[in-house]
Amino acid sequence: MIRKRIEKLIRESLPEIKIEIKIERPANKEYGDYSSNIAMVLSKILNEDSFKIAKKIKSRIENKNPKIFERVTAEKPGFINFYLKKEYLQDKLREILEKKEKFSQLNIGKDRKVQVEFISANPTGPLTIGNGRGGFLGDVLSNILEEAGYKVTREYFINDRGEQIKKLGFSVLNPKKGIYKGEYIKKIRKKLVKDLKKISFEKAGEKAGRIILNEMIKPTIKKMGIRFDKWFSESYLYKSKLIDKVIRMLKNRKLVYEKNGALWFMSKKFGDDKDRVLIKKNGEHTYFLSDIAYHWDKFKRRKFDKVINIWGADHFGYIKRVMAAKKALDIKGELKIIITQLVKLFKNGKEIKMSKRTGTFITLDELIKEVGTDVSRFLFLTRSPDTHLDFDLDLAKEASKKNPVYYIQYAYARIRNILKKSKYTDSEIFRADFKLLNHKYEIELIKQLLRFPEVIEDIAYDYQVHRLCYYTLELVSIFHKFYENNRVIGEDKKITLSRLALVKSTEIILRKNLDIMRISAPCKM
Repeated sequence: MIRKRIEKLIRESLPEIKIEIKIERPANKEYGDYSSNIAMVLSKILNEDSFKIAKKIKSRIENKNPKIFERVTAEKPGFINFYLKKEYLQDKLREILEKKEKFSQLNIGKDRKVQVEFISANPTGPLTIGNGRGGFLGDVLSNILEEAGYKVTREYFINDRGEQIKKLGFSVLNPKKGIYKGEYIKKIRKKLVKDLKKISFEKAGEKAGRIILNEMIKPTIKKMGIRFDKWFSESYLYKSKLIDKVIRMLKNRKLVYEKNGALWFMSKKFGDDKDRVLIKKNGEHTYFLSDIAYHWDKFKRRKFDKVINIWGADHFGYIKRVMAAKKALDIKGELKIIITQLVKLFKNGKEIKMSKRTGTFITLDELIKEVGTDVSRFLFLTRSPDTHLDFDLDLAKEASKKNPVYYIQYAYARIRNILKKSKYTDSEIFRADFKLLNHKYEIELIKQLLRFPEVIEDIAYDYQVHRLCYYTLELVSIFHKFYENNRVIGEDKKITLSRLALVKSTEIILRKNLDIMRISAPCKM
């Protein structure tokens, strides 16, 4: 990656300094293709003028005479700006054509084991649009981590026991007084009609939960284009005695105590706001106890190096207590918890109110049926998970450049059409003279294509998947400008071949983007 090359040059010019070096891409192109504030960081450490440090670093880099820069500048108060040489960019284009879909594959992960647990909706009803946000995020993040060199396991945790299962059973047996309502409850009641007089709330809930999981949740997940490597049942934690093992470990460490007939974990001792109940006065086990056992299983038994949980906004309060339990049991490995904020659905400019418990909600099935999987995926991915998302149904169904998915897919279809019309073979295109690519939009397009591995790297570190959406939109925007200002297939064979090489490179990167997001790449629109 170009950014890594620049970082290496800076580090070589500062052999005595061991600190992080950040390389940014300036929003204003006048400040270079890449920029670093390292001089200002060093100024505080060395107590020297930042501009003087920047000039010193610039001079040392220039003395190495790297072939990749048109120029390097030092700007007040202490920025170092790097302007890439056109010839270097032209040569790098060949790398995309040679490596193809492997161009963006990295070795950051070094085959370390990562588990991404997402959706994990209680089997008490169909998946809603809120579940869709975490679902698409988890799926695409898993793809990116694999691209970055991790071994990823996608996992769904099934809460198939406990209080919510009893409430589900009560709702099926007593639909008028039930907690969960809606047509799906009536359908389940009809399926269980023979058993209604014989079974308890808990048994009715377990049977209803299995119906919901197998006949509602799993088919929807298939429509979403998601595959899970493992479906992990909460019941397994009890059948395998993992719950008992965790309780013994906490007792042996003297980290639990009894109060008011309940068993409490000393989570405050490890950074939580207060101590937490593990076993209630009535003998019921809390969800938190299951969470502790589940995470012990993830790290200790299955030995994941990193675990990423994607939870809904209502789980924010669970973060500190789970982290406290991890610390208390001395569980090694990285645990990252991503909270997705709420989704609001809008139609004709008005918000559609939803409630799973009253039965007035839009299922994910209904949304996909109305706007399609591609649009659902992309629009859910466009915002950072820590911000609220307004999903505009009217925009989602619009077949124009206002709809970002239509805009991207139209660009891919245009690329495919250009390549189809060309009479030249791939081998002829690959031998093109890239030095003929001199137009400003040709150079801009090359720069954007070469940035793709850097976007993968950034997301692999900070999990901000929405970066990929905006990268793709920017790539498509530059491609359209290139196409509108340059005739690709013309009378001059050499120029035609060079531009076809650029188009082919764009096809490779754009197709890889769409594959990672699991969005279809149509040849026609």
